[in-house]
Amino acid sequence: MQPTTAVRLSQAASAAHRQSSGDLLRVVLVVMIIGCVFTAWFLLRGYKRND
Repeated sequence: MQPTTAVRLSQAASAAHRQSSGDLLRVVLVVMIIGCVFTAWFLLRGYKRND
């Protein structure tokens, strides 16, 4: 007995929903790392000496 198209679509939507949380986590981590680098650059540029 083969599953119907509606069952296959619901299974595909469920699988896509489970995978999207990994993409969100990846985006959050990349933005956090870029923010840390930018903050470090902003803070450390004030300590540059003009000799």
